[in-house]
Amino acid sequence: MGVNSNRVEHLACCSMKIQSEIQMAMPALEIHKVQLPPERTTLQKLRHRLSEIFFPDDPLHKFKNQTCFMKLLLTLQYLFPIFQWAPLYNLSLLRSDIISGLTIASLAIPQGISYAKLANLPPILGLYSSFVPPLIYSLLGSSRHLGVGPVSIASLVMGSMLSETVSYSQDPTLYLKMAFTATFFAGLFQSSLGILRLGFVIDFLSKATLVGFMAGAAIIVSLQQLKGLLGIVHFTNKMQITPVLISVFKQRDEWSWQNLLLGFSFLLLLLTTRHISLKKPKLFWVSAAAPLTSVILSTILVFILRNKAHKIAIIGELPKGLNPPSSNMLYFNGPYLALALKTGLVTGILSLTEGIAVGRTFAALKNYQVDGNKEMMAIGLMNIAGSCSSCYVTTGSFSRSAVNFNAGAQTAVSNIIMASAVLVTLLFLMPLFYYTPNVVLAAIIITAVVGLIDYQAAYKLWKVDKLDFLACLCSFFGVLFISVPLGLGIAVGISVFKILLHVSRPNTLVLGNIPGTPIFHNLNQYREALRIPSFIILAVESPIYFANSTYLQERILRWVREEEERVKANNESTLKCIILDMTAVTAIDTSGIDILCELRKVLDKRSLQLVLANPVGNVMEKLHQSNILDSFGLKGVYLTVGEAVADISSTWKAQP
Repeated sequence: MGVNSNRVEHLACCSMKIQSEIQMAMPALEIHKVQLPPERTTLQKLRHRLSEIFFPDDPLHKFKNQTCFMKLLLTLQYLFPIFQWAPLYNLSLLRSDIISGLTIASLAIPQGISYAKLANLPPILGLYSSFVPPLIYSLLGSSRHLGVGPVSIASLVMGSMLSETVSYSQDPTLYLKMAFTATFFAGLFQSSLGILRLGFVIDFLSKATLVGFMAGAAIIVSLQQLKGLLGIVHFTNKMQITPVLISVFKQRDEWSWQNLLLGFSFLLLLLTTRHISLKKPKLFWVSAAAPLTSVILSTILVFILRNKAHKIAIIGELPKGLNPPSSNMLYFNGPYLALALKTGLVTGILSLTEGIAVGRTFAALKNYQVDGNKEMMAIGLMNIAGSCSSCYVTTGSFSRSAVNFNAGAQTAVSNIIMASAVLVTLLFLMPLFYYTPNVVLAAIIITAVVGLIDYQAAYKLWKVDKLDFLACLCSFFGVLFISVPLGLGIAVGISVFKILLHVSRPNTLVLGNIPGTPIFHNLNQYREALRIPSFIILAVESPIYFANSTYLQERILRWVREEEERVKANNESTLKCIILDMTAVTAIDTSGIDILCELRKVLDKRSLQLVLANPVGNVMEKLHQSNILDSFGLKGVYLTVGEAVADISSTWKAQP
């Protein structure tokens, strides 16, 4: 009995010591009244909210206090970024852009041919898509380094989605109509996002899900190229890993040693040059020139051995001349319209995400900004124009942009130089590609997509966030074993689920006082933080909405129950007050307000006081308008946790 009495006295002394330390940390504490924000009409609130949602960058700030002529000039510069840098353009910049433009042309020509085959399209469409879209982007785009053209992932997705319903070999005209119409819808979707400033839609593809999706797609693309590397004629059209591997080994009798030897020789060459450029960035031109060099060497070799190497499939004749118009092939009515619309939406999202991410990456390296909404409009409009000029979906390519950057590109003129080189190729050099072997195109594709497998990013996800790593794995295996479109759907679904999980199950923390300061922080994070006797201080780290209000009520009551059990077990001072730190509660709705009111009533019946600390402006405004503050009384809302603890403690001391 004496031991228990001594323990109680010791705990009481500790409680007094903690409270005295808080008072010493705040010697002349003044209790501040929590103020309401300035009154605004409903229209003003709506205007402010819409401005924050759709115009966070305030694009019209440059137009303030300007003359009519300057406003016209600024409008032209906003719509056509070329008017920003063209007046300052000089020969020095032109020299750099010519070098970089010709360098990426050497990469774009073989890649364009290869990626078109990846989309099950005629190879010439890859060159068409490397001519018109870069010209349009150079007028409308805001990135100085983005190299525009076909990309592997969009090509793969388009090819896989269209081939599920339409076969190019059986009905090439219908397949081309679907490809051009899907490109039109992709461009329409992309430009609409930019015009309506709805770019946040693509943010639902998180980095974690994209890492998994890209890696899975890269593996599928690489396995599909075994058809060319091995010389297989009868190959599956399915894009899942299992049927592809079955098809590879089932057709062993079609394997060709000539294809194997030629293909793996050039694959080794391409991978070696890629490795050299990664190890020594100054030698970027080695990997940039390797694809075109491989095409030239393999074409010469096959031409010399044309009478002996019959099993090596070649591109064949490619038509000379400029892009033929294809607006008459757009398909807006019929049973396949839904297929074109779905394919355009998926490829549009993927290409837009890649293009903007690549543009921002290189803009950050040169300390300038890329306007996301302008990029959406530029990429969208170039795809709409491309759909009318025999092009399929294009965007900013990471490999071309990296080469463009390393080659010293200064402006979007490098895209014009590249397009000019492609134009010369289309007009005069097409016959030279007749004997280009398909096996080399397969090697070029494999080399390009290998870089999409970012195992370091996956390892970082595992170390930093296990839930992100799980999302990465789900999208990866979804692409490998289900399908590329469904894999993308899984990626988006997991991203949305993660958002819902964070919103519906927010963090709640118990806070303690850092000794000698008026600061209150997480007890688990700061071991030196001390509990305040008779108080439990809880922090909510999210808005309080209908989606999480019931959970928060249950979680807060559980915290209170656990605190009462802890107090009873340690014979500490009885719990009297719950302080809810609302610093991180950025918004509240009517469901959240009702839960606070109900929580106060429940705790009041148990003789416990609920106090709110530091509600932010719009939360305080809603609490005031709902009249809930009347039920909390004069000592129910405080500016800080420290003021709440000090004022309530002094009230208890004043009581007899």
